[in-house]
Amino acid sequence: MAAHRIFTAAVVLTATAAAAACSGGGGNGENVQPVKATGRAALAGTGYTSDQLEQALLLDVAGYQRSGEPDSGEYGALKAVQNSTQLQKQVRMDEPRCATAMTGGMRAVDPGLPAAIATFARGSGQIATETLVAMNSEMAERLVRTRVPVGCTAFRTRVGAQWSEHQVVEAPPGTIGEGSRTVGVTTVSGSSHTRAWYVVLRGRRYMATVSLYGPNATRADVELLARQAFDQAQRILP
Repeated sequence: MAAHRIFTAAVVLTATAAAAACSGGGGNGENVQPVKATGRAALAGTGYTSDQLEQALLLDVAGYQRSGEPDSGEYGALKAVQNSTQLQKQVRMDEPRCATAMTGGMRAVDPGLPAAIATFARGSGQIATETLVAMNSEMAERLVRTRVPVGCTAFRTRVGAQWSEHQVVEAPPGTIGEGSRTVGVTTVSGSSHTRAWYVVLRGRRYMATVSLYGPNATRADVELLARQAFDQAQRILP
């Protein structure tokens, strides 16, 4: 469905904007350098392997069913990340400045970092996703502290001939895990109206991103899921 593809692209791009290299680290306009490890020794210093991260993912989500098996490996090699990268190439935006911020943000996370992802779905068209990426505390905190670029809380995107309008809401810094932030995106595409919420949180030598997509997605639900994901990871990861 075109509307679903456009909305998914908008969520990907908005999430990217929040961690984009040109967005303000603490909302103060300072540039944030890409979160990048140097060499395999640095990657090893993150502490966790992708197999360990996979074991720390949520096993189930109340009211949802797991969509296939979890995926793990290097961040850039995950199917979901590769699909998102391809999807971004199809998206055109009405605001060039925002487009630059959003498309540049995928460099914010080193593609070689260990990572794992799990996806859950339910019949109402709602999708929940959890991603864990191994990184040191400084890297994770830098991502949690970034903000959506000023002036990029409302924009339009086009995939093919279909335009969509998007509104972004960013909550104040949160306290889930060792620090978090929550972002919501509402999208209108033709007669379709839907939304997504995601939480980025910092754990012990890892970053977690938890998202909900669907017409009934809410901030309360995604933050509850993020707390559950953090609790699970803390139990499993040494």
